[in-house]
Formats: sequence, structure tokens, C-alpha cells
Amino acid sequence: MSNIIQKNHDYKKFVIDSRLRYFKPHATKIEKTFAEEISSSLNGDSKYIDPKFFYDKKGSELFEKICLLSEYYPTRTEISILEQLQSDLSDYVDDSFRLVELGSGSSTKTRLILDVFKKFQMPLEYFPIDISEILTESSEQLLSDYHNLHITGIIDTYEGGLEFLKNYDSKKNLILFLGSSFGNFTPDDGAAFLKKIRSTMKSGDLFLIGLDLVKDSSVLESAYNDLEGVTAQFNLNVLSRINDELDADFSLKNFSHYAIYNEKKQRVEMYLKSLVNQSVIVSKSNLLLNLEKNELIHTEHSHKFTLSQISELLGSTGFQIKQTWLDDNKHFSLTLASKSMSFKSV
Repeated sequence: MSNIIQKNHDYKKFVIDSRLRYFKPHATKIEKTFAEEISSSLNGDSKYIDPKFFYDKKGSELFEKICLLSEYYPTRTEISILEQLQSDLSDYVDDSFRLVELGSGSSTKTRLILDVFKKFQMPLEYFPIDISEILTESSEQLLSDYHNLHITGIIDTYEGGLEFLKNYDSKKNLILFLGSSFGNFTPDDGAAFLKKIRSTMKSGDLFLIGLDLVKDSSVLESAYNDLEGVTAQFNLNVLSRINDELDADFSLKNFSHYAIYNEKKQRVEMYLKSLVNQSVIVSKSNLLLNLEKNELIHTEHSHKFTLSQISELLGSTGFQIKQTWLDDNKHFSLTLASKSMSFKSV
């Protein structure tokens, strides 16, 4: 393995072989950001942990288990839509495109899009962007199954990876943002993120986004409170990560998983509830955290959308919708959009 510093972006380049390479920021860059963000987010009256920190290696593995649960409808529903749109997608992409994916934790959905690309592209080009090291493992499995696939991974935040990609070359991209991850943003942050994506896109690029739709609250709450307790393990694992990486002393037995649908805000909210009065030290964040019994730490929210809201959201952030696909129950949507050239950011 060779290491080459990418001077413009403070990245290291790792060349595994002729078909697999990846870029990664220096470890100190990510660690510093993690410590600073935890110090800030747990140091106020409304305590929270950014959900992007769920996805260390164990967290990513637990999320893969969540996706297989009977209660968790988004994954199987989105896969059914991807199977449906395969025949339509070839109307929009050709061999001048490469595939870029934000948050490539699983290769299951990726394969459905790669199967479209392999009909007209040789070799296949795939650029996954993921903060988790699981990216390298899923990439190696894909390479064994697609012999003409070339992968360039970017192990970084979505924003960092997109900025890296913006300056990489002039080839057109189909950017995937699947799995309803967009719902984790607040409305303002979500709009800012979409504008960020648009700012990295060339005129011919396309963007395919998965968005969960508003539905009965019982369906939503069951999806985030599974009977096997896998979602609870996933939620609690973020405390284990803080313990390991930031030298903290969270005792997981003193916390429980709590999730509920907030109908007014159209979002599922997930928390860690403190079961006792307790104090926790997070050494690398220079933080002494005092928690009262039943106090909540907000770890995630997942917004749900109506079709009209999706149209308004994409239009107001500089996109032009090409096509939207739904499942039979109208539980989930996939929308393909291009960069609107007449858009003027306010």
C-alpha cells in the first residue's frame, strides 16, 4: 500500500491494487472534529449527538442488521423501487457518467444501479463516500462480483467528500443519496446540504435521492422500536464509540433507547434516556457531563415528507425534477433531479 499526500485537500491516497484505491483525511482531522462537536453538543441544556457519529464499524454493522428487520420497511421498500426504476434509468445515463454514492454502508442497493451501468459502461467507475471504514470491506466484495469495476473510495463526511469530488475531474456523475438519510437533517441544514450538492454538480450531472413519506404513526414507530432491540443497540453504540475514541466513561447500562413520532414536525425522534442521576467524563473533549434521571440526549430525527414538500424542497434548492418513483403503498420515494441552470441562490 502506498501513501501519497493530496496537498490541496489534506488527504492521503491509499492504492490497494489497480482496481481499488481510496482517499482519507489525516486521522487527526477527523478526531479533532469529533471531540469538538461532542464538547459543543453535550454542553448545553438541549443535549444531542450528531447522527453521523453512529457509523463507526460496529454501528454500520448494526445498521445493516436493522435494514433486515421485518419492522424496518424503508430498505426493502427502496430496493423494490430501485428494481422498478432500472429500466427507466437508462433513459437518463450513458457511458459518459460515473456512479457516486453518499453513505455507502451497504452494496445491496448499489448493485441494482451498477447493473444498469454495466450494460453500457466498461470499465465501471464507482466513487463511494462514507465516513465509515466499512466502505473498504463492501468495496472488496463488489470488486469480486464485478470484474470490470474500478472503485475510488473517499472515507470522509459527505461535505468533505463532495468538495473533494468537485475538484477531481470533469466527468459527469450520477450522485446517489439513498436510504432516507436526508431525513436526519433539520429543515435548514437539509436545504443547505442540497445547495452544497448542487454547488458540486456540473451541468450534466444527475442526483438520485431517497425520501421517506408521511404515513401512519404506528408504522413509523415500529420501524424505530424493533422487538429484537437492534435499534436500541445501534443507538447505545454511539456512547461506546465516544468511550473508545474520546476516552469517556459512559456506562451503557445507565441509558435506554427511546423513539417516538412527532406528528407536528413530521419526524421520528430518537433519544438516549438517562436512567439515573450521573456524571460522565469525556477526556478528549475536556467535558464533565452531568445528567439527571430521565434526561434525554437527542441522537437522531428522521423527517418524513409529502410529495408536494419534496417538489418544493428540490425546486427551492436549485434542482429540476426529472422523474419520481414510488412503491405500491406510497411509503417511500426516489426522485431523480438535475441541476437547474436558472436557479439563483439567495
